[in-house]
Amino acid sequence: MLHTTNHVIKHKAGLLNLAEELSNVSKACKIMGVSRDTFYR
Repeated sequence: MLHTTNHVIKHKAGLLNLAEELSNVSKACKIMGVSRDTFYR
């Protein structure tokens, strides 16, 4: 369970960092294969 939690946290952190780098949430979500709705949850 801890491994799964760490994986989810790292994935979210990576997505947030990418969105910041690109200054574009939509592009970051598209690259990472995540919906914008999920991003804002």
